[in-house]
Amino acid sequence: MTEADAIAILCAMLGGEPEVRHSYAIDGSEHYVRLDCETQTYAIEVGLDKRSSLDSVQQAEFAGWLAGKEPMVILVDRDGREGAIEYRVETAAKRLGVEYRVVSDDLLLRWQMTAYFRQRRASGVSGN
Repeated sequence: MTEADAIAILCAMLGGEPEVRHSYAIDGSEHYVRLDCETQTYAIEVGLDKRSSLDSVQQAEFAGWLAGKEPMVILVDRDGREGAIEYRVETAAKRLGVEYRVVSDDLLLRWQMTAYFRQRRASGVSGN
């Protein structure tokens, strides 16, 4: 599973909007950040359990400030254990008051695979 896959699945699960851009100006020029997922209340940074996720807390906090939302980090666990990366991200999140969650890639895949059946049930279509 790629980070892009995880973002799409998680954002759909949470009823959010994926890949939202927020602009800011500094030093006379316009810049932007791309927020992985934005819900009505949260600015969510999604990361895999690898080194590139070490900046997730900063990204969630800054994007949350720009969006006027609470920051959240969701890490996707691909190996079933808490390693050094997850520990570091969780510790930083807790110290800074950023909400932190972990979800397994297996759960995301199962959720994605059964979306069709949940949608049929919600629309009142029977399986017969």
